[in-house]
Amino acid sequence: MNDGADIRVERDGGTTTWVIDRPEAGNKVRPTTADQLASALREFRADPSQRVGIVTGAGDKFFCIGGEHDELENVEPSSALGLVEVYELIDTIPKPVIAAVNGFAVGGGNVLHVVCDLTIAAEHAVFRQVGPMVGSFDAGFGTWYLEQVIGRKRAKELWYLNRKYSAQQALEIGLVNEVVPSDALRERTLVLAAELQKRGPLALAGLKAAFSAQHHGVVGQARVAHDQLLTHYLTTEESQELSRAFGEKRDPDPQAFGR
Repeated sequence: MNDGADIRVERDGGTTTWVIDRPEAGNKVRPTTADQLASALREFRADPSQRVGIVTGAGDKFFCIGGEHDELENVEPSSALGLVEVYELIDTIPKPVIAAVNGFAVGGGNVLHVVCDLTIAAEHAVFRQVGPMVGSFDAGFGTWYLEQVIGRKRAKELWYLNRKYSAQQALEIGLVNEVVPSDALRERTLVLAAELQKRGPLALAGLKAAFSAQHHGVVGQARVAHDQLLTHYLTTEESQELSRAFGEKRDPDPQAFGR
């Protein structure tokens, strides 16, 4: 039941699940939805107890069928860009994010699962890009990342021809990682999240940054360096000895370096 919030947040151990809770509207993302999801993603990033994220939709028919453009007429341009901010947050958070596609993933909803690290699809899920059919397009995450995932020719096929792809077809072209029975989607996704929690978080963070580096350039490099600095380097004897020596106005002890 929707209590008025567009995003429902659930936690299971070290796993956070964000449910787009607008099934009556196809789980479309309106500016309010994007703002709530962006806020939840930032909270997830800052919480060291949460190691893996899952994005899904409420109900069993829609994952997300894109943005709610009808509301954009009286919305500030900065608010209208909210879904792009969500894509960017998912892509730059140094923790794995899984898409659990429980139905139609269309338009911005298809882009949403593409920017996630892994996608698990229910066997009844459907994938589609409709931009040129409805007077819209995505010239950023939805094209660059889709090309990386399935190749240029397939990506152009999705965007130019606007065909529907079943979960099995999506698996065959590399658009998703797994297809599972519809009633097993949540359980399978949580099992995968638990498996990821057994992997080194610093290693996963470094790998995620590396996969995104060609798109983020110096920003991506700065982010991984910043995260490694805060979570690792500042705890080393080298860092602490240099800090002590500076405060005590003396030369550092080289014996501390490399430890």
